[in-house]
Amino acid sequence: MKLNNVVVAGGGVLGSQIAFQAAYCGFNVTIWLRSKDSINRCKPKLDNLKTRYLATIEDMSSGKMWANGISDPSSFNKEECINKVLNAYNNIKLEVDLALAIKDSDIVIESMAENEAEKIEFYKKLAPLLPNKTIVVTNSSTLLPSKFAKYTGRKDKFLSLHFANTIWVNNMAEVMAQKFTNKDIFNEVINFAKEINMVPLPVHKEKSGYLLNSMLIPLLFSALDLFVNGVSDPMSIDKAWKLGTGAPNGPFEILDIIGLTTAYNVVMMYTKIPSFLAPYNFKEMAKVLKKYIDEGKLGLASKEGFYKY
Repeated sequence: MKLNNVVVAGGGVLGSQIAFQAAYCGFNVTIWLRSKDSINRCKPKLDNLKTRYLATIEDMSSGKMWANGISDPSSFNKEECINKVLNAYNNIKLEVDLALAIKDSDIVIESMAENEAEKIEFYKKLAPLLPNKTIVVTNSSTLLPSKFAKYTGRKDKFLSLHFANTIWVNNMAEVMAQKFTNKDIFNEVINFAKEINMVPLPVHKEKSGYLLNSMLIPLLFSALDLFVNGVSDPMSIDKAWKLGTGAPNGPFEILDIIGLTTAYNVVMMYTKIPSFLAPYNFKEMAKVLKKYIDEGKLGLASKEGFYKY
């Protein structure tokens, strides 16, 4: 079955990217948002993505870089790629009425904040409204799909589809089933990932953090722990990582890209672990991140986080 009609629930950093990438690849895309205020926050993200895609295409045409999420090198056509960006930007729909947003959906991609209770509340509202045909996936970066399967009303058509940030450049998608997921549905999601120019990575066993975040999150925790315990400052910690490994970004730069609200939600889950089992100072991490968030320093999206942009 061709999954033509895509609904992304949530217009945050990754939600807006997933929507734009799917629209760029010719899918009918709707972003469901909680309120008109959410629409006002989402629109600048789409404006920024339009600019970034066009700049990337320009760089590709001059040989400065390559983004396989935008085009395969053998078929790159600058004018065609630009037209796809403009079509995506002009045709993405923003909707606050959940029933209207999903009424003819083939796949719903939940891309909301890493808050278990809020996700459960969303799935409870979503389940009775869904067409029978609709596949539902979560883009959760740490929470397992088995936590939510029973709330979806379609355990056999529910699994995880997780993306990396800047998905048009870092074009990987981790596909992870839970024990009730139908194998044919799993394969359909693999194919959908390919159709939006991702490289699908099957995850054969449920694992919090999948592949990428199982490696990334310990790095970010280690960096935050160094900072909140007064060992060093974010810039020095980033330099240690970049100069020592050749990586393009340090952990605090990565945190700004991810967004400090997402980081805070993940850290909060670990504050519930007994202190003698927790290797890091999670409570102090949460306190520091909350201070940044309360000051409006949300990361790259707000032009300031650990760094100013």
